[in-house]
Amino acid sequence: MRIDSRLSRVLHIILHMAREDKPMNSEHFAKMLGTNSAVIRRTMAGLREAGYLASVRGQKGGWQIACDLNTVTLLDIYQAVGKPTVFCIGFDNNNPDCVVEKAVNAAIREALQASEALLLKRFSEITLSELSEDFIERYAAY
Repeated sequence: MRIDSRLSRVLHIILHMAREDKPMNSEHFAKMLGTNSAVIRRTMAGLREAGYLASVRGQKGGWQIACDLNTVTLLDIYQAVGKPTVFCIGFDNNNPDCVVEKAVNAAIREALQASEALLLKRFSEITLSELSEDFIERYAAY
């Protein structure tokens, strides 16, 4: 199963945009992340619809932040990019009447649900401004 990196990529883009006073275009981000600009635009569209980003048309257009980084959390961004699957671990359901399979699936399902709830709770506690501050500190020490 492929790793879904939309969340980390979007957060990467947002941190770059937070340091710029002008719109930045999809081509710039595509080159930076080694992907296609259409992929960037498609991913950013959810953030625009949620009101976190704005798109500016024209030759000097592009994407810019349209929200207060102090109030938007990683959970907000996670939801805006479509709530990617958190874990790629799953369970077998080839024999749904098998009591062993039912016990195994119940245990796995419970553990995954608890883990996902914990992760999403932590996402809700981290604001984009905190993430940006961490980046600035790391960059200064670099």
